[in-house]
Amino acid sequence: MSEDFVKIYLQPHEGILVKICRAYAYSQEEFEDLYQEVCLQLWRSRDKFEGRSKWSTFVYRVALNVCLSLTRSRKPRTELEEAPLPTAENEAFANEDVRLLYGAIRRLAEADRALILLYLEEKSYKEMAEILGTNTSHIGVKINRIKKRLKKLLDGTLN
Repeated sequence: MSEDFVKIYLQPHEGILVKICRAYAYSQEEFEDLYQEVCLQLWRSRDKFEGRSKWSTFVYRVALNVCLSLTRSRKPRTELEEAPLPTAENEAFANEDVRLLYGAIRRLAEADRALILLYLEEKSYKEMAEILGTNTSHIGVKINRIKKRLKKLLDGTLN
């Protein structure tokens, strides 16, 4: 992977890469593995980018697909394993409120995780639909349902 590729194509999108990988990782080690694999897949698939959408849309799609693929292939976690996130080793897991939010996000269905991450990035419904390969008509309804579920998870009223 060239230094130019990293500077031009990865660094401007580092924030979203961290957020997506963090939402699918249960430990610092898993986070680092996911992040590295996403960057590698972006580099490998760079020639497949046709320019019909923004590069950022391509980054979201690749990152989500890699994280979904890798998390589906790992062994299922028990409820006890899912609840706590290991102590922070770097800023990706440092803030306690953010750790709690990501802990709740991890308890959502995979598709809901992807959608709420895009919402938190303040993407438009059109952009969300384009990234997720769906239509815009149900995005708002789904986001409201996800927000209600997250609130219950954070309040402890939903197991």
